[in-house]
Amino acid sequence: MSTKAGLRPWLSATRCMRRSQLSVLQHRRNVFTSSDQPFPLQSPDDWQSLQDRRIRFKMLADLFSEHGSNVTRDNTFQPHHQLHRPLAPSEATLSALIAAGAHFGHAKSLLNPNFMPYAYGVRAGITIIDLDSTLPLLRRAANLTRAVVARDGTVVFVGTRPDLRAVVRKAAERIGPQAFHVGERWLPGTLTNKLQLFGSDVARGQRVTPDLVIFLNPLANIHAIRECAIQHIPTIGIVDSNVDPRVVMYAIPANDESPRAAELIAGVLSIAGREGRVLRDREEQIKELRQSRYMRAQERGTTRYVADRD
Repeated sequence: MSTKAGLRPWLSATRCMRRSQLSVLQHRRNVFTSSDQPFPLQSPDDWQSLQDRRIRFKMLADLFSEHGSNVTRDNTFQPHHQLHRPLAPSEATLSALIAAGAHFGHAKSLLNPNFMPYAYGVRAGITIIDLDSTLPLLRRAANLTRAVVARDGTVVFVGTRPDLRAVVRKAAERIGPQAFHVGERWLPGTLTNKLQLFGSDVARGQRVTPDLVIFLNPLANIHAIRECAIQHIPTIGIVDSNVDPRVVMYAIPANDESPRAAELIAGVLSIAGREGRVLRDREEQIKELRQSRYMRAQERGTTRYVADRD
């Protein structure tokens, strides 16, 4: 009984202290989350003072807004911009590649000996990719994509990982009807066994063989790369430090496991393809204009000849 009697005052004091602390916290929360005017307006003078404070605050905001930062959500980098608003080939920079994590390779023990020219060094056991060589190779691949589309060629984007399906779909849609995408699985024999896969009418009457294939994860689609090599189709691929760069014709050394790096590279190549389509449309318009002028000249010449004969 003595022990319990000695404990009861301590327990009762603790409970009282807890209740007092909760009441203090609730009071502080109410104070800090309350409005600028803690008490209701009771007279016209209170209303006038409230309006004066609002006017002074607005004047200060207008005065210092000219000297503040103009950074907004639209003019700053957002993670979704690489997928929906990609960079043009001329706008691609080293900082954009670094922000996308394109410089991270695999472990040092997985380094392919043929990848040594594109390796910058090793940090914490991870191979760092030299982006000074990645950027010009990316622009070279963009120039190739632009030239292929400008000459009425077809491009296929291949990315068979779940996180790359939206990337290849957006890239193909950005170019237009001359681009296609493979996001689920590359069917073996798509290029080497066209007659049995598509049928004789489709294989002979339509363009089934693409003019350029872009691989976002080439190591998982090595059988598709073999088919492209058999059909002499140029290939572009994101090559990581554990991959031999010679598996594709135009290698882009970068991190092939980073979705942001894939979005950046696929976006740059798709913008280049769209530029090639614009060039092709412009050339067709020029040809049509020249043809119409030639036909008009022929009609005028024929009319003059007939009039002179009569």
